[in-house]
This record gives sequence, C-alpha cells and structure tokens, in this order.
Amino acid sequence: MRARTTDERHRVATPLELLVDLTFVVAVAQTSANLAEQVVHGRVAGGYAAFTMAFFAIWWAWMNFTWFTSAYDTDDVAYRIATFVQMAGVLVLAAGVGDSFASGHLVTVTIGYVVMRLGLVSLWLRAAVQHRPGRRTALRYAAGISVLQGLWLLRLFLGGGVAGDLGSFVVLAGLEMALPVWAERAGGTSWHPHHIAERYGLFAIVLLGESVLAATNAVAGLADSRPRLRLVALSAAGLTILVGLWWLYFAGPAGELLEERRAWSFVWGYGHLAVFAAIAAVGAGLEVVVLATEAGHHDPPPVSAHLAAGAVLVPLALTLASLALVHLPGGRSPIAGAGLAVAATALAALAWAAGTIGAVPAVCGAALVVAVLVAGSAVGRTAGAA
Repeated sequence: MRARTTDERHRVATPLELLVDLTFVVAVAQTSANLAEQVVHGRVAGGYAAFTMAFFAIWWAWMNFTWFTSAYDTDDVAYRIATFVQMAGVLVLAAGVGDSFASGHLVTVTIGYVVMRLGLVSLWLRAAVQHRPGRRTALRYAAGISVLQGLWLLRLFLGGGVAGDLGSFVVLAGLEMALPVWAERAGGTSWHPHHIAERYGLFAIVLLGESVLAATNAVAGLADSRPRLRLVALSAAGLTILVGLWWLYFAGPAGELLEERRAWSFVWGYGHLAVFAAIAAVGAGLEVVVLATEAGHHDPPPVSAHLAAGAVLVPLALTLASLALVHLPGGRSPIAGAGLAVAATALAALAWAAGTIGAVPAVCGAALVVAVLVAGSAVGRTAGAA
C-alpha cells in the first residue's frame, strides 16, 4: 500500500467504490424517510436533530473513506475485506435509524458508525506500515479515530435526554472534523483532485435520487387521491428542482478548482456537509408535502402549509447558498451573488405566502426560482465560452 500520485491520468471511481455508495443509499433513504415522518407528525425540532446526527454519521464515514481511497486505493484482497467491513457498518447504522428517530435509541446507530470507522482504522494502520513517507500522518489518523470511537461508545452510557445527546454529539462531531486538520499537518495525503470531485458528484447524485423518490411517491398517490392536479404539479416541481440542482452542482468545474487550489480542500470538502444534508432534506421535504397533500380531510389534520412548504424551501435555500460557497474561489460559482440574493428573497416570500396559496403552489414557485437560476448559469457559461 503506497500513496498514489496526485496527477494520475484517467483516475475514476472503481466498481468497489460504487458498491460502497450503494450501501449508503440505504442509509440516506432511511434517514430522509424518517425525517419526513417526524415533520408530518409535528415533531420538527426532534426530527431535524435526529436527522443531523444520523446524516453526519453517514456523511463523515463516507467522506473519510473517499479521501483515504483517493490516496491509498490498492483494490487487493485485504483492502476489499476492510471495505466490506465498512459496508456492513453502514447497513447496521441504517437498521438503527428508525429507532434513533422514534425513541432516541442510539445504540444500533453508534455501533454501525464505530464498525465503519474501525474498518478505516485497519486501512490507516496498513498504510502506516507499508508507506513510510506517510507513516506519521497515517498513525495520527489511526490513533485519533480509535480514541474518538471509544468516546462515541462512552456517550451511550451518559444519558441526558435529547439535549444531552445533541450536546455531546456537537462536541464529538467537532473533534471528528478537527482530526484531519491535525493529522494532515504531519504531511498531506496524496488525494487526487479529479477523483475526489467525481466521488463527491456521485454522492450528490445519490442524494438527488431521494428527490426522485419523493416525486415518484407523488405520482403513485394519483390513483387513490382526489387532488390529482396538485400531485401532478408537485411531481413536476420536484423533478424541476431535482434537475435544476443537478445542473447547478455540476456547472462548477470542481476538479479543476481542487487541482489549482489544494488548500481550499478543507472548505470544499467540509462545506459539502451543508450541501449534501440540505439536498437530502429537500427530498424529505417533498415527501412532507406529498403526505400533507394526500392527507386531505383525514384525521389527524395534515401538517400546516407553512411547515410543509418550509420543509422544502429552507433546505433548498441552504443548498443554493452552500453551493455558492464551495465553488467561490476564482469566480467559479455557478450561482452569482446577486442571483443568490434574489433567489433567497423569492424563496422567503414563497414561504411567507404558503399559508395563503398553499404548499404545492409554493413548491412550484420554488421550482421556477431554480429554473431561472439554471437559465442564468447557462447564459453565463455560454457568454464565458464566447
């Protein structure tokens, strides 16, 4: 296991990496579905708190695996077995997501997370033994991750209710995110900029698939729901938002940005927590609007139009803002400052008006905002090419 070069030609995601992403699809789907259910039943604060903790565990384990793979992927038997262990951890975590939302039971989620992280520790130890130039960095990663996993397990015995769980989560998550900064000071790993950009792009597509699922659920509800036109409009709006976010995400040349500005990697990589979490929350929000629309006159009454629309509009605004941030250097952002300000204002106005016009029209308005941003991005790109 030796470090791969940063300028390796034709570096792309491997079939094993794609298989790993498939397991993360399950975890993300469980997290988004549970968030939608919590919001619909009025447990908004608890739902988003549980979503934040579960999604961080998913994203952080995926991100650390991705950056390690970019530097040290050997694709031999030992490497594959260690990767399969991490995949097993993902599935354990996914199995415990429902309990973490419903009752705050964190044992299964924590065990799954620890399994994922310890699988990565084995790879860092192997790198420390077999790649002498990167030994100090690898040992820092292995030691730091191991200590933190002990703290995550200790957290299970502390208790403290929702506030205590969230407080200890913030502390430990902060330590997790500080670890790479400390470890890389011993010597940076040789991650490949275009490989990293591709891997992040593939994960973005996985998350956007949740929006496809929400739109599909809307169509599936046509057969036995009265407000057919509303669901058709919602399905079209969901698809427009999906396509628009895909367009805007891939409008920025991420590979070239990381190649030219490797120092921007921490902002770019960590900034994607907001991008990815917001995209997943948009998909959950669309599910909320679907459930609220299908509820009709049933008892209990559906979630309010303000809350249903906000479940889509707020994370959508966060997605646009975080996309502008990660592609900021060199004027590479596909969303200009003025365009972002106008879009945020329009989304805020739609959220305010949702109580009057309804959640579905508000989401349709949001889809129009995204379409306008895409048009502006396309025009700007064409003008730049000319």
